[in-house]
Amino acid sequence: MIPSVDYIRILPEIVVTLFGILTMIVDPLLPEQSPKKPLGVIALIGTLAGMAVTAYQTGYYGSAFYNTISVDTFSVFFHFVVLLIALVVVLTSFDYLEVQHMRSGEYYGLILFGTVGTMLMSAAVELVLIFIALEISSISTYILAGMRRRAAESAESSLKYFLLGSFATAFFLYGVALIFGATHTTNVYGIARYLQGGQATVLAYLAVGLMFVGLGFKVASAPFHVWTPDVYEGSPAPVVAFMSTGPKAAAFAVLLRVLFATSAPGWFWMIWVSAVLSMTLGNIGALVQQNVKRLLAYSSIAHAGYLLVAFAAAKDTGISAAIFYLASYAAMNVGAFAIVSHLASTGERYVTLSDFAGLGRRSPILAATLTIFLLSLIGIPATGGFFAKFYVFSAALQSHLVGLTIIGVINSAIAAYYYLRVIVYMYMRDERVEVPIARIPAGLGVGLAISLGATIYLGVLPGRVLDYALHSAQALMK
Repeated sequence: MIPSVDYIRILPEIVVTLFGILTMIVDPLLPEQSPKKPLGVIALIGTLAGMAVTAYQTGYYGSAFYNTISVDTFSVFFHFVVLLIALVVVLTSFDYLEVQHMRSGEYYGLILFGTVGTMLMSAAVELVLIFIALEISSISTYILAGMRRRAAESAESSLKYFLLGSFATAFFLYGVALIFGATHTTNVYGIARYLQGGQATVLAYLAVGLMFVGLGFKVASAPFHVWTPDVYEGSPAPVVAFMSTGPKAAAFAVLLRVLFATSAPGWFWMIWVSAVLSMTLGNIGALVQQNVKRLLAYSSIAHAGYLLVAFAAAKDTGISAAIFYLASYAAMNVGAFAIVSHLASTGERYVTLSDFAGLGRRSPILAATLTIFLLSLIGIPATGGFFAKFYVFSAALQSHLVGLTIIGVINSAIAAYYYLRVIVYMYMRDERVEVPIARIPAGLGVGLAISLGATIYLGVLPGRVLDYALHSAQALMK
C-alpha cells in the first residue's frame, strides 16, 4: 500500500492538475462568445495554490512512489520557478486573449497541464516517468503554439514543433531503452550505482548521446535549435514566454539529473560543443533579425549556450550557477515577451523593430521596463543577468575552462549589439507609422511587476537565491 506521505510529495502536481480539470469543466458552462477571464482567474488561483502546497511540501523531503519521485531542495526550487512563470503568463494572457479574439477556453487548462508536466520533470528520478512528464508538457505546448487559429504562421509553428518534437522525443525514448539495456535499470540513482562501478559500455555512451539529443531539442541548444525561430514567431507571445522558460527550465533540470546524478559517461565534449555552437549561432542569427520575436528566439538559443557553459564546469559551483541562471533568465525573458505580447496588438501585427521606434515617448513605462529586461539579458550590473553570467563564467574558470569562458565572453559582447539596438529604436528613432498602444491592463501590470522585481532582486541581493541554488546542487549530487 502506498503511504499517504507519497501523495504529499506530489501534492503540487495534484493541486494544479485539479485546477486544470476545473477550467475544462467550467469552460462549456460559459456563454460561447463571453470573455474567458473567469477561467484565467481559476488558473491564477491554481498557480497560487500550487506555490502554497510547494511551500508546505518542504517539510516532507524524501522519495515517493517506489523511488520514482524525489522531493528535495532541487525539485522545490524548480517548482517555484515554473509556477511563477505560469503565474506571470496567466496574468499576461487575460487581456491578450481578448485583443486577439481568441475564445479558446482550453487555453488556461493547457497552461496548467503544461506546468504540471514541467514540475513532474524536475522531481522525477525514473527515466520512464521523466518521459511521461516530458510528453505531458510537450503535448500542451504543441497545442498552445497553434492557438492563433486564424493565422497561418501559427498553424505552421504548431505542426513544425509537433513533428520535430516527436522525432526528438523518440531519440530520448530510444536512449532510455539503451541505458536500460546497459545498466538493467531506468532509475537515475540505480544507473549511477551501476556506472560508478566502472562498468560503462559503448551502449551506455550511445544512450547518453541519444538522451542528450532529445533534451537538447527541448532546451533549444544547437545543433537541435532549428525549430526555435519559426515556432516562436508563429506562436502567441504569452505562449512563447511560457515555452521559452518553463519547459526549458524543467528540461535543464532533467539534464542535470541525467548527466550529473548518474555520472553519465561521455557527457563533457557533447556539452562543450553544444555550448559553443549555441552561443555562436544564436548570437549571429539574432544580429540580422528585424522581427523582435525571432530576435528573442535566437537570443534564447544563445542563453542555452551560456547555461551549458555552467554544465561543463560539472562541480557544485557549476550546477548552482546553472540553477541561478535559469531563475534569472526566466524572470527577464518572460517579462520581455509579456511586453511584446501587449505591443503586438490584434493579429500580432506590430512585432518588428520599426514598430518599437519612439516607444520611449509613447509609453515611457513600457519602454523603461523593457530596457531593464534587455540590459539584464546583456548582463549589465544591478540586474539578475549580470550575476547569472558572472557565476557561470566564474564556475567555468574554476574548472580551468579558459577557452570556453573566452568564447562565452566574446559572444556576450556580440549579444550586446542586438539588445542595445532595440533600445536605440525605442529612444532614438522616430516612428514611421503610428502604432496604437493600449493602456497597461491590471493583469499585465502585476505580471510585469513580478518579473521586474525578480530581475532587480536577483541583481541586487542574489545571495539568498544563490545559497539555495548551492544547496539544491548539493542535494542533486548526493
